[in-house]
Amino acid sequence: MSKKSIPSRIKFHNQSQRLELAWESESLFLSSELLRVLSPSAEVRGHGRGNEVLQVGKKEVRIKKLEPVGNYALKIHFDDDHDSGLYHWDYLQELALNQDSLWQAYLEKLQAAGKSREPQQIQFKAID
Repeated sequence: MSKKSIPSRIKFHNQSQRLELAWESESLFLSSELLRVLSPSAEVRGHGRGNEVLQVGKKEVRIKKLEPVGNYALKIHFDDDHDSGLYHWDYLQELALNQDSLWQAYLEKLQAAGKSREPQQIQFKAID
């Protein structure tokens, strides 16, 4: 798999809430929760190192819409109304290739902060 390449296929699996990205012959999957908690937006990343905002209660987050941005990125709209930040192809590839370690680091941050992936309130969702 070449670094920083445009995926040859992008497919969203609504039921499992996973984004499938294919580079050459390899398909990789990213969950909606991972994409949300590691959003490239300033709301999540902050405005510099050390200003990151830990995302909590996102276990049930769903993707409402995927929107291509030119030939270089995706804009993802989540059902918690988060839709800022552009997911450039190289960032998506980095997430896909390193998701195990990134996810573990996120879980450790949650635990250290005494926070949870569980939503804080009851969420009502339409069933397809």
